[in-house]
Amino acid sequence: MIEQKVFYKNQLDQLKLSLENIESQNIFVVRANKSYPASGAESFIDELLENNYTSFYDFDPNPQLEDLKKGIALFKKGEYKLIIAIGGGSVLDMAKLISVFAHQNNKYEDIVIGKAEIENAKTPLIAIPTTAGTGAEATQFAVLYIDKNKYSVAHPSILPNTVFLSSVFSHSANAYLTACTGLDAFCQAVESVWSVNANAESEKYALEAIELIWGHLRQAVKENDVMAKEKMQTASFLAGKAINITKTTAPHALSYAFTSYYNIPHGHAVALSLPFFLNYNYNLTEVDCTDAKGVEKVKERIDKILNIFNIDITKAQQALVVFLNDIDISINISTLISEFNPNIIIDNVNTQRLNNNPRKVSKQTIQNLLSTLNIQVTV
Repeated sequence: MIEQKVFYKNQLDQLKLSLENIESQNIFVVRANKSYPASGAESFIDELLENNYTSFYDFDPNPQLEDLKKGIALFKKGEYKLIIAIGGGSVLDMAKLISVFAHQNNKYEDIVIGKAEIENAKTPLIAIPTTAGTGAEATQFAVLYIDKNKYSVAHPSILPNTVFLSSVFSHSANAYLTACTGLDAFCQAVESVWSVNANAESEKYALEAIELIWGHLRQAVKENDVMAKEKMQTASFLAGKAINITKTTAPHALSYAFTSYYNIPHGHAVALSLPFFLNYNYNLTEVDCTDAKGVEKVKERIDKILNIFNIDITKAQQALVVFLNDIDISINISTLISEFNPNIIIDNVNTQRLNNNPRKVSKQTIQNLLSTLNIQVTV
């Protein structure tokens, strides 16, 4: 397991010190395109590497297998000793995959779909998130799409070796992006608490993240407040550490089709079903509980979330809807999608993530969920 080093914005000198023995021309930068100059990331990297580096940025926001192949082909043209990833979740995931896949002998597609193993060799990676939400800097997972199918590649070597955390890069993000990325972290943390894989360590990270997001996301979105965005950066990292242990659950399992087929940004897509599943998972029974620790342990963990919200379960679903409305996030699918086919969601649920949910989720459950989102479901 990689022992990750974490530097904060007041430790920039230590980050620079870690680069002393590497020539800048031997550093490969994976970055965003349009947001790269706007966020301040470009000037930061230019100063850090004295304008002497190769960068890769020509890939889809939902990274595709062909994008990965392009990135590895460019990477292999040089003698790169280090990769720096600076951007949002897609950028970090692409860099994580390049750092590992560039050293594999097996076919990339076979590794992605689980037919072949990852070897441990990799190029060291520094992850610098410019958004506060994905937690990708703290996980051993990376998302890649083949056609419209989303795969989560998991291996300990995918975890970045070093992380640099500073909210300064997120100050230029608009309100909707801030809301979406913040909700991704929020959903990760909430799901981590009720995941069948939850333990004391993951619960500590997740509850701290939930408290920070519940108290600061609105201010970050509506006021672009510097302190609130700093708190959100910390929360995102904590949520990432939590799901690195537990993995995500039902809301994430349903979200990918909303993004792939209807272009709803990931954080927004995950939030669509969170209010429903908070109530649904709390009301599990001995018959449909999938957590070996039992019904009461699941409820005890969810009660810790409700304590942060200062409500009981009878008010929880509505409280989350109000929370989303306060940051201008609608979960009314009829207003978000003009021609909606519920079968697309029902038929494209990510079963890996669904298996981590503490309560069984059936086709009827998903139909019920979609009905609560103001969709007339006919299957």
